[in-house]
Amino acid sequence: MRVRLVPGFSNTAVSWRAVERALPTDWDVQAIEVPDGLDFTGTADALGHRGGQGVWVGYSMGARLALRLALDNPRFVDGLALVSGTAGSRTAGEREARQAADERQAQELERDGMDVFLERWLDQRLFETLPRDAAMLDDRLRGNTVQRLAHQLRELGQGAQEPVWDRLGELDMPVLVVAGGYDRAYSETARRLASAIGANAEVRIVDRAGHALHLEQPAALAHEVASWIEAAGLSE
Repeated sequence: MRVRLVPGFSNTAVSWRAVERALPTDWDVQAIEVPDGLDFTGTADALGHRGGQGVWVGYSMGARLALRLALDNPRFVDGLALVSGTAGSRTAGEREARQAADERQAQELERDGMDVFLERWLDQRLFETLPRDAAMLDDRLRGNTVQRLAHQLRELGQGAQEPVWDRLGELDMPVLVVAGGYDRAYSETARRLASAIGANAEVRIVDRAGHALHLEQPAALAHEVASWIEAAGLSE
């Protein structure tokens, strides 16, 4: 059983460690670092070639990349788990606004440096339920550079991503959509994603978790992913 994990913005592969430890020990589980220097579709393609065929699990930015991989290169994706994910901004106006916001964030990062930027990033309401000692700030600082994060904001953000809501029906592999119960916006998005994908999609909401549920409730997330894999027959 091969499982590949894709981190979100400013996270590194290490951010999945607690989830990896809670998954069955006889599975081939590997977290894949997000490649640098490519556009959104190129990054998704590169992830597939790095990780190979298996069940792909992505968080936030990593979920959006794993979704694009599943749509463009389904041969790599036996099953797809989207954690706190979306299919992109739904309208041109939303996409333009997000692109402008991401550009402002990138400029602030380049002006203020990593320490100030990441403190401000983690102070967002999106992460209000994430304990600071679980946020892995030191790992984010060690594993990134200003150039790397500025590139992710400009090329891998929701503003740069082509929305794929109208393509979700193309997914014919089992799909799990997961969100934290405290994260109301993404819980609703999870339900919309599953509805658009169809009968092969399942929604699970993890109690007492917000957006970064792989850091807040790693054992609970691992349980949801493992039980879904077993129920879908993907471990055979």
